[in-house]
Amino acid sequence: MWVSCTLLLLGALAAVVAPGLMARARWPEREPVVALWVWQCVVAGVLLSFGLAMTFSAAAAWQAVRGHVFAPAPHAVVEAYALGAYGPWSAVIAVLLALGGLWTAAMLVREVHRARLRRRRRRTELLVRSPLLPGEEPGGRRLVVLEGQRPDAWWLPGTAPRLVITTAALGRLKGRQLDAVLAHEQGHAQARHDWLLHCSAALATGFPQIPVFAAFRDEMHRLVELAADDVASRRFGRLTTALALVGLNEDRGVFGPCPPPDAQVPLRVNRLLAPVERLTAGRRLRLTAAAALVPVVPLLVAVVPGLRALG
Repeated sequence: MWVSCTLLLLGALAAVVAPGLMARARWPEREPVVALWVWQCVVAGVLLSFGLAMTFSAAAAWQAVRGHVFAPAPHAVVEAYALGAYGPWSAVIAVLLALGGLWTAAMLVREVHRARLRRRRRRTELLVRSPLLPGEEPGGRRLVVLEGQRPDAWWLPGTAPRLVITTAALGRLKGRQLDAVLAHEQGHAQARHDWLLHCSAALATGFPQIPVFAAFRDEMHRLVELAADDVASRRFGRLTTALALVGLNEDRGVFGPCPPPDAQVPLRVNRLLAPVERLTAGRRLRLTAAAALVPVVPLLVAVVPGLRALG
C-alpha cells in the first residue's frame, strides 16, 4: 500500500508546490524555452504519479490485472510490493484514478476535435476571402494575403500549414518588421506550440479545480509567445521585433490607459526593449536536468521495491 500512497503524495505535492515556485521565480521570462520544459516535466510527473498509483492499486484489487502487471516477474518481486495488504480501498482508488484518466483522454480528444473544426472553418473563410487562382492547387500556398483594415498575422497549422497576413499589416510594417512577424509565427510552427496549447487547455477544462492545470494553461499561452519573440529577435533584433508588435496591436487598445486585464503585449514589448541577461549555460543545464527528475522520481518509487527484491 505504501507505494500507491507515496505516488499519490508525490503527485499531489508536485501539483501544489510547482505553481507557487514558478510564480515566484523570475527566470522564466529570461528563459521561456527552459520554463516550457519545466512545466511539461511537472505536469508529466503529476500524471505519471497518478497513473502508476492507479496501476498498483488495480493490481492489488484484481488478480487479473496483477497477472498482467507482474507476469514476467519472480514471486519475490510480487511479494516486495505487499499487494495483499492494500485492503478494500485499492479498488476504490483504482476506479477513481481510471475515471480521471479516461476523463483526461476525453478532454484531449474534444480539444483536438474543436481545434480541427476551427481550422476547417478558418480555411473555408480563407477560400472565400482569397479564392484559388486558375491552375492553383489547394494547399500549395504557404503565405496568404487577405484584404483587411486591421493589421493581423497568424499561423494556421494543419497538414498544409499557412501563414496568413492582412493587407493592413503589410502597409503598416516596415522593412524587417514584416520579416520579424514571419519569424515569430514560424517559431510557433517549428516548436509545435499548438499541441502544447491543446494539451494544457484539455487538462484545465477537464479539471478546473486543480490549480496546477490552470496555471499550466495560462503559462503556456504566455511562454510560447515569449519563446517566439526570442526566435524573431535573435534573427532581426529586439527593437525591430518590438516595433512589429506595436504595429500589429496599437489599434487594439492594449497600450491605452485601461488595457484588458490579460493583455500581454505591453509586457512583451517592455521585455524586448529592456532585455535582461540570459542565464548562464550551466544554470540552464541544471534547471533542465532538475526538471527532468520530476517524472523520474515516481518511476524510481515504482521500481525500487522490485529491484531490491531482485538484488
